[in-house]
Formats: sequence, structure tokens, C-alpha cells
Amino acid sequence: MSLDPSILDRTLASSHGEAAYHIVEKLTDKGFDAWWVGGAVRDMLQNKIPDDIDIATDARPEDIVKLFPKSDDASKQFGSILVSYKGHVFEVTTFREDDEASDGRHPESVVFGDRTHDAKRRDLTINAMYFQPISRELFDPYEGEKDLKERLIRFIGDPALRMKHDALRMLRVIRFRALLNGQYDPVTYKALTELAGHIEVLSGGRVLEEIEKMLLGSHPDRAFEDLWETHILERILPELHACKGIAQPAQYHHEGDVWDHTMKVIASFTEEQGIDVRLAALFHDCGKPETFQRKERIRFDHHAEVGAKKTKIALDRLQCPARRRDKICWLIEHHMMMNVFTELSVERKAHWYFHPWFIELLQLFWLDIAGTDPGSFELYNKIIQDYNIFLNENPQPKKQLLSGEEVMEITGLKPGEKVGEILQMLRDAQVQKKITTKKEATKFVYDHFKGE
Repeated sequence: MSLDPSILDRTLASSHGEAAYHIVEKLTDKGFDAWWVGGAVRDMLQNKIPDDIDIATDARPEDIVKLFPKSDDASKQFGSILVSYKGHVFEVTTFREDDEASDGRHPESVVFGDRTHDAKRRDLTINAMYFQPISRELFDPYEGEKDLKERLIRFIGDPALRMKHDALRMLRVIRFRALLNGQYDPVTYKALTELAGHIEVLSGGRVLEEIEKMLLGSHPDRAFEDLWETHILERILPELHACKGIAQPAQYHHEGDVWDHTMKVIASFTEEQGIDVRLAALFHDCGKPETFQRKERIRFDHHAEVGAKKTKIALDRLQCPARRRDKICWLIEHHMMMNVFTELSVERKAHWYFHPWFIELLQLFWLDIAGTDPGSFELYNKIIQDYNIFLNENPQPKKQLLSGEEVMEITGLKPGEKVGEILQMLRDAQVQKKITTKKEATKFVYDHFKGE
């Protein structure tokens, strides 16, 4: 595998690639060593135009800021500057070598170095490739191009030491294996399984960030199978780990147990589903282990409600923002409602069909069916048809009559779920034309919620 000249030409023809070229050109003209690095090089070697281009240089943060005044230097202590150039934003990072002292979560300090040391500190061989777009030289000291050809995921240096130095690398190596649909170097895999317990030093926020990248990448099911097999999943998401081995009614789920179903669901993602829907899909059946019952057949009564509660616990542990957490849990709590919608009154349909998260609930319905064998989209399509007819016959009010701030001022409430509930009740009343003016809306809130 070698860099096809045509892919570089196509990359440079894009506005993103052209801007990245000029940043390197500007640094080089000032006597600095500057290269494209990491994912962009990996993409081009796979004949793909990169979406993001990171730049590494021996220029110090203060030098970068001087050359590019439109910069964000919030992370300059780590040697990283966000450069805004020609309508695009690039991460320009000074060559560095990490201090070996670490608590497994982040390096104690950052030491600036040269390109050779910068390559040595990177985690995987396929991420330690540098490309100079002006000279068209490839710098590949750890044979990353060779590993990329084999789709081999291999750490630079001793894998155990690298993962002890930063436990996040355990999740990254799994993510990259899934991204490339690749395979592990045996020494890397052995260290990954032996150090599973080390993952517990990571903060929930860092874990969530990697999980989201897995769900947004290719082959997310492969990533989560690896998390399960390496015993990492039971430490970071015991709610999901418990799903393996939980039987489902054979008549309706030929795909297998709850875990098998979940994996088939997340393997069915399409570009239209955002990260919140993908997280809801991942957790949607985590209430089944607790609600498993053998009656006339296997049943999971109220598993959606139980799953929503378990998901809230998990997302709080992952430090997920409250607004996103509440939406994801709402989607899970209501994912078994497909049989209800076409039988509702016009007033109740307005409540659901105008709900700000209803489209995402529809997406979760679709994924749940896609992950089921046999799966029938007949009822789903009926809901879509009814939804479209309803919207044509009942145009949604263009503007809500009161804002959340105004509701809080009237009621004395602080920001929270209750304010959202009141806004939804106001919208329902507005759709049903029970209130039509701001004065009526104010009176409605005052009469029903004053003093809460």
C-alpha cells in the first residue's frame, strides 16, 4: 500500500485540504518542521479524502498563535492550538514527548520534542504516520503503512506500559480495531485482556467520549463484542454486560438473546441517526435481565421503564449532561409504544406527534425492528403514514406562547424537568386551541402551577 498521487490531488482540491496545505506552507516558510499526521494520513493511504486533518510541528504554541491570529489557545499547556483558517478549524500541535509519570488518566506534564520523539509517544503504529504535503514525503518510523495493509492494530512499544500510562488507550485500541474491521497484534490483545481492571481509573466523561466514537464509527457491534470479551464492559457498563445470556421468546427473536439483539440493533445504524438515538439503541433493552419471567412464554413486563432507570444510573456514571440523559431515558422508556399511536385521539396524537423528541423515537422504533429476526416494518410504516396525514391536517403552531424563562418567573420554579413538563402542557393546550394568546397562556400557568 502506498499513497496514490490522485488521492492527494483530490484532497488538495477540497477547501479543507487546501487550507491544511497552506497552514503547513506558512509554517515551513518560517523555518518550522510541519506535517499532516494521524487519521488524515491513514485515510489517504486507504484512498479516502480525510474529513479532518491534524497538523504536527516543531513550532511552539506561542509561535503558532503569532502566525495564525485566529486561534484558540485554551489547550496551549498541552501544546495544542486550534487554528481557524479559511473557514476551517485545525488542531495544530507541537511535537512532544509525554512524561512517563502518570496516574493512568493523563500525563503529569508535557515535554516538547522533535518529530521522532513525537512519533514514539503515539499509541498505535497506524496513528504514527506523518505526511508532508509540500515534499510529499511519508515519515513512518513504526511501519504503520505495513500494519494498515494487514489491518493490524499494534501498539508502539510495550502495550502494557502504554495502557498503564493512559488507560484511555484501552478503549481507543478497541475502537480502531472496529473502525478498520481489523485484527489485533497478539501481544496487544494479551495486554488488553490482562489489564481490564485498569479501565476503572478513567473518569466517566472520558469513557463516554470513546463510547460515542465507537457508536458513530463503523462496526460498533464489533467494538462492543470486544469490550465484552476483554472484561472491560462489566467494569464500565455492567447494565449492558448483564444482557448476554438472557433468553428471548424464540418465536419473535430468531437472532438470539438480548445481547445478540442489541448487537444487531447497533449494527443497523444509518447516517440519519444521531448520537442520542444511538445511545438509546445501545441501552434500550438493558431492563430485560431484571424483568425476565417464564410465563406462557418468556416475558419482560415493564422492561422499558426499568431500562430507562438503569440507563439514567449508567449515564450519570458517565457524566452525561442532564438534558441529553433525560432525552435518552425518555426514548428508552417509550420505545415499546408502537401499538398505541394509531389508536389515539386527535388530542393525544398532538401530544406525541408534536413532541420535540418524537422523530428520534421513530428512529429508535426502526432500529429495534431492524435488529429483530423476523422483523416487520408494517406497523412502523402505518405510524409514519398516520403521522404525515396528521401533520398535514393539523399544522404545528409556529411559536410557543411562553418561554421557559417566563414559566419560571410565573411559577418560581428553578430550571428542571418540571419546567419542561409545563411547556409541553402549554403546547398541547395550544395545539388543541384551548389557549391562543400569551395572556391566556400566562393565566393557564398561573392558575395551574403558581407556587410549585
